[in-house]
Amino acid sequence: MPDLGLTHLGAGLGAGLAVIGGGFGIGKLAAAAMEASGRQPEASGDIRTSMIIAAALIEGVTLFAEVIMVILALK
Repeated sequence: MPDLGLTHLGAGLGAGLAVIGGGFGIGKLAAAAMEASGRQPEASGDIRTSMIIAAALIEGVTLFAEVIMVILALK
């Protein structure tokens, strides 16, 4: 079966969806953290720390998805 470039198309779509999902996740995380900081300003340091850790985890999963898509595209 000839390769019609569907591997590259699938990898590109997968990478795009990973980036969009990561962007939405970090956006929702930041919005919730800002709302929580507004409600309890004395806890903003703990909220910020938790937000940074969660954002790093989201970015790590997004980067992992990107690497998988590049590997699939290069096969």
